Amino acid sequence: MYDHIGLKVKDLAASRRFYEAALAPLGHVLGSHDHSYAGIGPADAPALWLYAAKDAQGPGTHLAFRAPDHKAVAAFHKAGLKAGGTDNGGAGPRADYSPTYYAAFLIDPDGNNVEAVCP
Repeated sequence: MYDHIGLKVKDLAASRRFYEAALAPLGHVLGSHDHSYAGIGPADAPALWLYAAKDAQGPGTHLAFRAPDHKAVAAFHKAGLKAGGTDNGGAGPRADYSPTYYAAFLIDPDGNNVEAVCP
């Protein structure tokens, strides 16, 4: 639905590790990058841009990434935890959102709430 999102991050290496790992099960890869930024998304079309900013303030942002199936939602959660994310809700149904909503939630290294969802 969105074209791209940019996040200021305190530690680019930590954020890059987290997002590369957590989003790989959803089919996203590292694209353009250097010492000050990293673009992650579908091959040849980065849509999540991370920018190094020592003065970055968080939390407050919520990002939700569409997953193709329940297995990918669980893999996102597992990979994100291994890459330094904090659990904010394991993979499972969220009937209070909708009868078929299935999601997992993580807190990234900067305190943002990141979700993978298979509606």
